[in-house]
Amino acid sequence: MKTARAAARVRVKDRSNPLQAAAALALGLILALAAATLAKAEETIIKSHGFAEFGELKYPEGFAHFDYVNPDAPKGGELSISAVGTFDSMNPFTRKGRAGALSSDHFESLLVESYDEPGSYYGLIAESLEYPESQDWVIFNLRPEATFSDGTPVTADDVVFSHNILLDQGLKSYAEAVRKRIPKAEALGPHQVKFYFSPDFPRRAMITQVGGTPVFSKAWFEADPENRRLDEPRLDPGIGSGPYMLESAEVNQRIVYKRNPDYWGADLNVNAGRHNYDSIRVEYFGDAIAAMEGFKAGVYTLRPENNSKSWATAYDFAAVDKGQVIKGEIPDGNVPAANGFVMNLLKSKFQDIRVREALQLAFNFEWTNESLQYGLFRHRSSFWQDSPLEAKGLPEGREKEVLEALGDQIDPSILTSEPVMPHSSKASRPGDRKNLRRAMKLLDEAGWAVGDDGVRRNADGEVLKVEFLADSPTIERIVQPYISNLRTMGVDAVLNRVDYAQYTSRRREKEFDMISHAYPMSLEPSTGLYQYFGSEAHEYSVFNPAGLADPAVDTLIGNIVNAKTQEELRANARALDRVLRAKRFMVPTWYLDVNWIAYWDMYRHPENLPPYNTGMLDLWWIDAAREAELKAAGALR
Repeated sequence: MKTARAAARVRVKDRSNPLQAAAALALGLILALAAATLAKAEETIIKSHGFAEFGELKYPEGFAHFDYVNPDAPKGGELSISAVGTFDSMNPFTRKGRAGALSSDHFESLLVESYDEPGSYYGLIAESLEYPESQDWVIFNLRPEATFSDGTPVTADDVVFSHNILLDQGLKSYAEAVRKRIPKAEALGPHQVKFYFSPDFPRRAMITQVGGTPVFSKAWFEADPENRRLDEPRLDPGIGSGPYMLESAEVNQRIVYKRNPDYWGADLNVNAGRHNYDSIRVEYFGDAIAAMEGFKAGVYTLRPENNSKSWATAYDFAAVDKGQVIKGEIPDGNVPAANGFVMNLLKSKFQDIRVREALQLAFNFEWTNESLQYGLFRHRSSFWQDSPLEAKGLPEGREKEVLEALGDQIDPSILTSEPVMPHSSKASRPGDRKNLRRAMKLLDEAGWAVGDDGVRRNADGEVLKVEFLADSPTIERIVQPYISNLRTMGVDAVLNRVDYAQYTSRRREKEFDMISHAYPMSLEPSTGLYQYFGSEAHEYSVFNPAGLADPAVDTLIGNIVNAKTQEELRANARALDRVLRAKRFMVPTWYLDVNWIAYWDMYRHPENLPPYNTGMLDLWWIDAAREAELKAAGALR
């Protein structure tokens, strides 16, 4: 039997006879096509209970439960947490307004991630999946027992509908990217759905992407299509198949989710020891100070802390001294989010890298951390901080080869220099004079001269104005000294704090100069990088606030997505880290390698929490006896 390669080598014996030549050529093409088709037909089909992007799954088929859960965790009680700001919708996919906290959680997906294996997923709505070694397509076999909260079955038609409505009514940047990569989804039967992947794009993460698609009820949407659009705000969230349902939503006040007593997946191995609360309540507050006071008063009882001032100074109340409130740190094995102040590269004033470097130099991390953040943070340098994907030293080995292949798409100094590091500043005063002098020289070189009024203008007389858009008093406190440094340099810098709705709208429309932003990074990055840093939708993607568009970055993202081994992924990620840092579109700020969590001493959690998730929403549980003691003592209502 000829292989496709051998069939393609059929040669014309008599080149003087055009008819014979044409016939031979046609025969060769037919044989090649037949051989390729046969090869595809003979390709090994993998059937599994889960999917790992690299290596093998940790948990075998039929495993009892994840190692990090307490399978005997008691059910009951209420988790109560807080949110700061406002909401006007319970539709998490709306393009307008703000959706309520946790409003997407009642929609389940085909696969669920493991909290102790990066890039590994197990069947949830799908009991198994099958795909060829080429990963040209994937078939999910749905659990026949899966139902929505109204008792109707979850079917393959619902999965196809969900995929398509996200393309038709979802975010434009998401829809455009997915449509090119996943051209077709079809129901093969009531409980079997197939996704096809485009041959023009790498395969890695395609399966996990479709496996993570939220599944909606087709019947619910089609019952009232005009008022049940995915892109419009509404207080009716629709129906999902998850363990919790919406009980009530009081706009800008509170949201309560209750356990579905008929939840179809309660006995699944992937759910053992999870979803232990009878209800989850989210209390809304106008600002962080009010939220802290609410916690102290017991209005809500579990608080992940993200404010260093609060962590250092606000937990000195009686309940902490009595041991009624626990203040703890939980190690975080995830890559820290890439925090910083992002410049909008769609603005012409940020096109010159000297301007961007000057704006970086104006920020004094050391003073900010010591004077405003109680010395609790570390200075971030890498987009993959403290991980094997962080670029360090001079490029070498495979990383160097990857960079060399980019040719003139990158600054040649990247190949001969250590990666860009954040500057150091003196902590004794907000403005480091040495750094400010260097910054002002860069602005002079970039053509932004200081006028008689002390304000910088270019040759056309345009003022170098930088508006920092914010919606939080917490970030306002941090940014004000930075703004002062910029003004010292002759930059007409202003801080514009707006309400939450206006901030959301302006951020979506990219109507800002700079904002505070955190890129969520991963140990096994994939197609999400196109959204964060890719040029494909850079002008309007909400996930790419910098509006970054660079051919070298696009190439490296493609290499990462196409990586067949973890070693190849890491080499390309280090190269990308090096290139992103050299672009200087972000002022790197701070990071933590722990999670700060304070809670009233009625919560319990597994002894060995997983490295990649605190599990407070789904692994922890309520100690009913201790809760009763706190109430009897008058500590809680």
